[in-house]
Amino acid sequence: MESPGTLDAHRLDGEQPSQADIDLYRVLSADISAGVAVVSTSLRKRDYAATVTAFLSVSYDPPTMLVSLYAGSRIGEAVAATGTWALSLLRSKHQGAADWLASPGTPVEGLLAQVPYRRGPATGSVILDGSIAYFELRTVAIHPAATHLLVVGEVVALGGDAPGSEVPDPLIHFASAYHRLAP
Repeated sequence: MESPGTLDAHRLDGEQPSQADIDLYRVLSADISAGVAVVSTSLRKRDYAATVTAFLSVSYDPPTMLVSLYAGSRIGEAVAATGTWALSLLRSKHQGAADWLASPGTPVEGLLAQVPYRRGPATGSVILDGSIAYFELRTVAIHPAATHLLVVGEVVALGGDAPGSEVPDPLIHFASAYHRLAP
């Protein structure tokens, strides 16, 4: 049943959005609930990692995932160059690591010095200890989209590292802040 009345929509006019358009988009899109993960890769014997909320399962057959990375970021450039990467799905206990790896200007050297991790067996990429799930991927396509790269990867290894006796308690991002599902 269609509701009466019209929606009061903010229309984006012209080819280039205004700063007001961008600001409104940021406010409204912050209300999209999303899981929190860390994407990682190794390039020239250096680890790269960053917190992401824009990722999804694309297909079960073959197992395929997608992550959106800022094209000008170190992680975006590294993932594009290496062709392999990992995605660790975070629990609420990972909030400190998520904050750290989302911070602009984190150092290249010592980036992971205080973040407990192990290496994925298939790609050698960093997997955060205690992750709800992790996926190691081989890039099959990269699609530029505005300021970002949509990186599609085929899963080459996967697992879970959260203790079975603990409630999974995923870390969720909503309204520009972290939240948890478990009480």
